[in-house]
Amino acid sequence: MDNRAGEMEVFIHAARLQSFSAAGRQLRLSPSAVSKLVTRLEERLGTRLVVRTTRQLRLTPEGEVYFARAKRILEDIHEAEQVVSAGGVVVPRGRLRVSVSVAFGVRFVVPIVKDFLDRYPEVQLELSLTDGLIDIVGEGADVAIRSGDLRDTSMKARKLLESRRVIVASPAYLSAAGMPSSPDELDHHNCLTFSFRPTWEEWPFRDPASGAGFVKLVHGNFESNNGPTVRALCLQGAGLARVGRFHVQPDIDAGTLVPVLEEFNAEDIERIHAVYPGHEHLATRIRAFIDFLVERIR
Repeated sequence: MDNRAGEMEVFIHAARLQSFSAAGRQLRLSPSAVSKLVTRLEERLGTRLVVRTTRQLRLTPEGEVYFARAKRILEDIHEAEQVVSAGGVVVPRGRLRVSVSVAFGVRFVVPIVKDFLDRYPEVQLELSLTDGLIDIVGEGADVAIRSGDLRDTSMKARKLLESRRVIVASPAYLSAAGMPSSPDELDHHNCLTFSFRPTWEEWPFRDPASGAGFVKLVHGNFESNNGPTVRALCLQGAGLARVGRFHVQPDIDAGTLVPVLEEFNAEDIERIHAVYPGHEHLATRIRAFIDFLVERIR
């Protein structure tokens, strides 16, 4: 009899514990039985999933992908059984892994986490804030919130926010360094940039007379891999920064940051999406989280 769910469960335990023996103890199987089940799974798939050493197991790249998808499949099976046992009532539950860019996470997600968990107490939320690109499937994330266009056609996306980018500085910095009147004057200013994309040192502008677009290479003595750190340095008067307006709108409203060179603004839009694997049946915990985000952000 084909028992793929059982094989998945054995593989997941072995991968998590990095040991056939430890997995066997949890599942009440012998280490050799666990090893045989994983070997049979590899033979059926035609690829190696784990690298076996004398001390521990290590997943291959194919094993990482299978591990992430198998976890999601077993979670869906568990959810289906709970729905049936509850008389068809669909209640969001289970572990929800969310990866979000730092600026968006600090500004929008962290403040609503408690409210979300209060509404859905059977969800266990695992929140990771990072501006690095991630492999959603490979790293086991259920949802990733990122800016930019959707490139992977196997994924689905829901737009959460549109915000144009803006150059800002603190009043203290502008008082000391002067207000630039054109992009060329940025040569004499300290520009705070991001380290994760080379193009972040090229700031786009638009000529207010002709409408022609152009870029300006900027320089400075500080760069960071996340928006909140750049914003913090900007508030301290360290220099100019170009960031998403959504991130600094409260600072602009409070007068602690001032928009600069707005007449040259290229009006480039930062689109932020919730991206998730394109399954036919989306887990209720994922749908509930995305719907909650849209509700609260709007």
